[in-house]
Amino acid sequence: MALHESVLEEFGLAPRWVRRGMALGHEGAVADESSVAQQPAAVQEAGMAQEGAAARIQAVSQELAAAASVAQGVAPQGRAARPVSQAQPQHSQLADDSHTAPAGQPSRTPEPQRAPSSAASRDLRPAEPPGTLEPASFDAPPDDGFAWFDDLPLHPPGEADAAVPALPAINTLDWDALSERVATCERCRLCEKRTKTVFGVGDRNADWMLIGEAPGENEDRVGEPFVGQAGKLLDNMLRSLTLARGTNVYIANVIKCRPPGNRNPEPDEVARCEPYLQRQVALVKPKLIVALGRFAAQSLLKTDASISSLRGRVHEYQGVPVVVTYHPAYLLRSLPDKAKAWADLCLARATWREGGGAASDAAKR
Repeated sequence: MALHESVLEEFGLAPRWVRRGMALGHEGAVADESSVAQQPAAVQEAGMAQEGAAARIQAVSQELAAAASVAQGVAPQGRAARPVSQAQPQHSQLADDSHTAPAGQPSRTPEPQRAPSSAASRDLRPAEPPGTLEPASFDAPPDDGFAWFDDLPLHPPGEADAAVPALPAINTLDWDALSERVATCERCRLCEKRTKTVFGVGDRNADWMLIGEAPGENEDRVGEPFVGQAGKLLDNMLRSLTLARGTNVYIANVIKCRPPGNRNPEPDEVARCEPYLQRQVALVKPKLIVALGRFAAQSLLKTDASISSLRGRVHEYQGVPVVVTYHPAYLLRSLPDKAKAWADLCLARATWREGGGAASDAAKR
């Protein structure tokens, strides 16, 4: 089918031309002449329709580009940005383009403009300066979004800390408060394995103070220092000096909890537990301290010297004379060193007497 015939058929003109040809009875030159004469008008009418459709598409594209540029604050090339409220409805632009025809040709009747819908009229807002950005909208959180606050503290910062009073300093505690503090102490990891804390035992106003290393298995079970065979040997040593555990002697340890497996305490464990011993010494106010064993002597005197080099002379701890001797548990394994331990006790007694100690077994009142 020829191009002009397809155009005529698309616009509904072919049947009219067929009927006209049948009425005139011309099959040849007349039909060709008529089609040739009318073909330019039909083609022009089809071209006008195509131009109108292209114009409408271009107008819609320009309106969409203008709306996007207003939202982004950037004007498209060749056109000035204008607010959304000043943009004409698309059907108005289409109506203007629809009746614009080439020169010398009849213009078509523009389509009637439709009134904007209520939704469109609500979207029309007062004019804004070109390039003004509209504030971005966001979804507000729901009123019942209490789950946001699940991780917040129940009390304002500082309120919970203020509710728990700070513990008083160790050097300000009396005997009862100090004993209770030691019983609940968690200053080092030794508290995890202990059965009982070993605070101390004896006369709290004694002239003599004996300090050992740390509790052993029996001490951890009973809660008292120097029990078992080592404790019995210590009691016999004190008796030879007319002293007794419960009358004029106070016994304590550097460490208040038993180290696992009776190992030597670590330096940080000694540092955390030493304030308790310092307070005990301050409360007893002894005239003499006897350090029992290497570890006790090194901890009190802050030295790494051997016990053999520390024996036989008087040292000092917080202004109190200190005499070093062997631990009773060691003497149970090394009987020949008992004589050396007796010499150490004699030195301690002489030092005590020089310090004003009375040669009596009565407890100091």
